[in-house]
Amino acid sequence: MTTALPLESIEKASLDELQTLQLERLKWSLRHAYDNSPVYRKKFDDAGVHPDDVKSLADLAKFPFTTKNDLRDNYPFGMFAVPMENVSRVHASSGTTGKPTVVGYTANDISNWADLVARSIRAAGARRGDKVHVSYGYGLFTGGLGAHYGAERCGLTVIPFGGGQTEKQVQLIQDFRPDIIMVTPSYMLAIADEFERQGLAPAESSLRIGIFGAEPWTNDMRTAIEKRMGIDAVDIYGLSEVMGPGVASECAETKDGPTIWEDHFYPEIINPDTGEVLPDGEFGELVFTSLTKEALPIIRYRTRDLTRLLPGTARTMRRMEKITGRSDDMMIIRGVNVFPTQIEELLLRQPLLSPHYLIILDKEGPMDTVVIEIEASADCHDEASLQAASGALKRDIKTLIGISAAIKVKPVGGIERSVGKARRVIDKRPR
Repeated sequence: MTTALPLESIEKASLDELQTLQLERLKWSLRHAYDNSPVYRKKFDDAGVHPDDVKSLADLAKFPFTTKNDLRDNYPFGMFAVPMENVSRVHASSGTTGKPTVVGYTANDISNWADLVARSIRAAGARRGDKVHVSYGYGLFTGGLGAHYGAERCGLTVIPFGGGQTEKQVQLIQDFRPDIIMVTPSYMLAIADEFERQGLAPAESSLRIGIFGAEPWTNDMRTAIEKRMGIDAVDIYGLSEVMGPGVASECAETKDGPTIWEDHFYPEIINPDTGEVLPDGEFGELVFTSLTKEALPIIRYRTRDLTRLLPGTARTMRRMEKITGRSDDMMIIRGVNVFPTQIEELLLRQPLLSPHYLIILDKEGPMDTVVIEIEASADCHDEASLQAASGALKRDIKTLIGISAAIKVKPVGGIERSVGKARRVIDKRPR
C-alpha cells in the first residue's frame, strides 16, 4: 500500500518562526547582492539604500525593483553574483520578445530548487512509489529539468519524456502507467485529444494527478481537465528569473491557489502603476525577492503577474490567488482591457465548442477587429447547434467583457496544437 510523504517542519511553523527566518535570510540576500553583483550595488547606491537599512521585513519596500530589462541589459551573465566557475547550470527564457533572460544556479541553488519542486509534488498528493511522466520541455526552459530533479528528490520514478510526439506520449502513458503528469494545461488537452483519437478513454488512464504550470489557466479549465482526464489538477507556479517551477504550488487538500514557499521567496503585491506596496488581499502585481539564491539573487523582481496574497490554509505560508492574467498579456481593444483567460472562461461554458482557441487582432481603418477561431467539439456534428453555440459565445463576450468579436468555428484539429506554452493571441495591428 502506498503512503503519503511527510511535510517539512517549516511548512507548519508558526508565523513568528517563519518571519524570523525570512528576516534573517532577507538580510543575507541583500548583503550578498550588494557585495557581489556590481549591478545591484549601483542600483542600491543610486536609490540611497544599503542592506544595513533593513531592520524589518517592511524595510524591503525601500529597495529598487528589478525588471526583465535589467537582465536583458546585462545579458548574458552580468547580474551573476558568483564567479562563473561556481555556476553549475544556466537556463534562459525563450526570448520571443528580444534577448532571452539568462539565469544561473550554483550547486546549492540546484539542490534547493530540487527540494522545492519535491515539496510541490508532495503537496499535490504524491505517494511513495508513484511514477511521474514529465512532458515539460527540457533544455534551456526550466520546466523539464526542474520537474525532473524535483521528482527524483521526492524519491519517485521519473519518465523524462519532454514535449512533442503526442502519439508516443499516449502510448507510454498506457504502457508505463504513470501516476502523475507534469505538463502545461494546454498540452494536456492535446494529449487528451490523442487518447480519444486512438479510441481510448482519457479518464481510464493510470494518471491520478496532473501538475500544470507555465501558462495562466482558469478554474473552469481545471474543472474541464479533471472531468475529462479523471484526475486531480493542481497549479504549480514559477518563472525562470526567480527560480523556475516550484516557487509556489497548490496543495491537494485545498486546491485554493498556490502556496508560496515563503522560506525561500518573499512576496509583495504592488500597484503596477505607482509601485506602492499593497496590503494582503488587494489585487495588483506580484513581486518576488529571493532569500537563498546564490548565483543570481533577485531583489524585488516585477513578475507582471496579477494576483493577490491570501492567508495560508493547508500550510502556514501565504497563498496567492490563481493567476489568470499578466499585465503584458493584457490586450487593449477599443479602449477595453481584456485578458485571454476572460474569453477562455466564457468559451468553457459552451460544451459544443472545444477549449482550443486563437484570438486574432487586426485593424479595419481606425477600428480594432477581433476574430476568435475556435474548434468544434469532437462530439458535435450538427451545424445549427454549432452556430447557436458560437452565437451564445459572441453575446457573452459582448455583454460580459464589452467587446464585439467575430466567432469562426473550425473543424476538430483546425487550431494548431502547442507542445509547450500555448500561443493564444496573434496581434496583426500596426504598432
